[in-house]
Amino acid sequence: MIIKSIETFSTEYVGFVRVATDTGAQGWGQVSTYNADITSLVVHRQIAPWALGADALDIDTLVDVIPEREHKFPGSYLRRALAGLDTALWDLRGKLEGKSVCELIGGKPGRIRAYASSMKRDITPRQEAERFQGLRDRYGFDAFKFRVGAECGHDVDEWSGRTEEIVPTIREALGAEVALLVDGNSGFSPKRAIEVGRLLEDHGVGHFEEPCPYWELEQTKQVTDALDIDVTGGEQDCDLSIWRRMIEMRAVDIIQPDVCYLGGLTRTLRVAKMAERVGLPCTPHCANLSMVTLFTMHLLGAIGNAGKYLEFSIEGPDYYPWQEGLFSRSPYDIVDGHATIPDAPGWGVEISPQWLGAASHQISELS
Repeated sequence: MIIKSIETFSTEYVGFVRVATDTGAQGWGQVSTYNADITSLVVHRQIAPWALGADALDIDTLVDVIPEREHKFPGSYLRRALAGLDTALWDLRGKLEGKSVCELIGGKPGRIRAYASSMKRDITPRQEAERFQGLRDRYGFDAFKFRVGAECGHDVDEWSGRTEEIVPTIREALGAEVALLVDGNSGFSPKRAIEVGRLLEDHGVGHFEEPCPYWELEQTKQVTDALDIDVTGGEQDCDLSIWRRMIEMRAVDIIQPDVCYLGGLTRTLRVAKMAERVGLPCTPHCANLSMVTLFTMHLLGAIGNAGKYLEFSIEGPDYYPWQEGLFSRSPYDIVDGHATIPDAPGWGVEISPQWLGAASHQISELS
């Protein structure tokens, strides 16, 4: 069974991929969000030439061969495009075998604990606390992540004193029983990150994400070695050699690969296995409600070193207007603080025909 065609349906923010075989079997996947229209072009220019005519079930070979054939383009866009092919082929295989992707990779669909993930810094600590209280009462979340510092902020806070104010404010509002996580978004030097980390430890925060510029692994390791709190990272990284180095040097306590940034499920499974061998948990990054969160749900239901929670974005149309109307039925219902991994074949979701009809369409076909 060979790949006969690869289609993309894209906007600036979202790009879905449909792969069809010579037998008529089809699967749906997604390139990474943001500049998805550019990434979709990469699919046709640099992914399709090597995938068309290839064995649709030999995903491992494809995700190895394509980066080799395109070795002069080792960066993010090629991996973001590769994710579209990879995830579509996993969906195709699941539909052929009548199994969810979670089952295909050795797991079992079911409920999975989620943490409510805030993307906002333009919000006062009190407003954030009130928002979290409402989500706790409505959806049963018992874990929340909020932002400290400023993104790539060079030790300058979003506004003066915000970090020192928001940490105790959130803890006091939610109580000792709620798990708290924070994200520094590459905002701090090691010295300042350690200072903030001590504040987090004093208030029972358990997860300190990307405290230093993510590309400076030695800086992050300084923070990891100095603190008792779990230091986490890796969402931006798409190079497997960097992942090996990060894990071998124990730059972080918890790894956070993003399925779409990294190049798909196959490569993410490899990174998770690297971490499992040395005892590091995997709590992937999935910061919006396109298909990336769905991919992550299936992954967490199967890997042996799954972290404590699924990241679950709490931002609606005011922040992410482009994630509205993507699916015929949303797979993202939260009940008692848990999401449910679909048990239908493949990813278990149907993309909205209306959304597809309004998107830009391109197709590459076997000649």
